[in-house]
Amino acid sequence: MVSSVLRLFRCNFMNAVVEKKIGANVRRLRERANMTQEELSVKLQLAGCDITRSAVAKIEVGQRHLYPDEIVLLKRILKVDYEELFDVGP
Repeated sequence: MVSSVLRLFRCNFMNAVVEKKIGANVRRLRERANMTQEELSVKLQLAGCDITRSAVAKIEVGQRHLYPDEIVLLKRILKVDYEELFDVGP
């Protein structure tokens, strides 16, 4: 029982760490593209994604995960490779 709880805690902790790193990548790439959160959210909306500026802000700090359609559109809008979005380092 204890080992199952520890395994679950470790998995949830790692997911949170990964989401924060990916969020930081989104922010860095957005800033590199000279876009505000509002501008990025509008571009995502125009491409068919139901997302707000607030949701983009939450993604960037790891408080909200990305959906598959958002990932594809971020890659296209920010003109980056998937590797740049998902680079979580060591």
